[in-house]
Amino acid sequence: MDFPEDLKYTKEHEWIKIEDTMATIGITDHAQDSLGDIVYLELPREGAKVIKDEPFGVVESVKSVSDLCSPASGSVVEVNDALVDSPEVINDDPYGEAWMIKVEIGNPGDLDDVLSAEEYQKYIEEEK
Repeated sequence: MDFPEDLKYTKEHEWIKIEDTMATIGITDHAQDSLGDIVYLELPREGAKVIKDEPFGVVESVKSVSDLCSPASGSVVEVNDALVDSPEVINDDPYGEAWMIKVEIGNPGDLDDVLSAEEYQKYIEEEK
């Protein structure tokens, strides 16, 4: 299981890379591993508003369907449309090519409760 140190994590198993007021969001290695083979992905359109802790999309695997929850509120400025056509990339490269959306963060305080790599790893171990 991979936990890149330069990312932050949520208890809903999304990762977030923060650069100034821009956030790149995807799902974690743990999430894709738990889901199994991903076969479908639904993402918002560019310009859509996302709300902290609310669903912004759906990921479907051979095992289940799960909501994707935003770790921060803001406006979607970019969508990884290639991922919608090839959702299996999430299983191969969850922290690289499988980023899902980029969001202009509306309230930096939304990020006060995200977890460090170490905190997220501990959270996963406790969850088992």
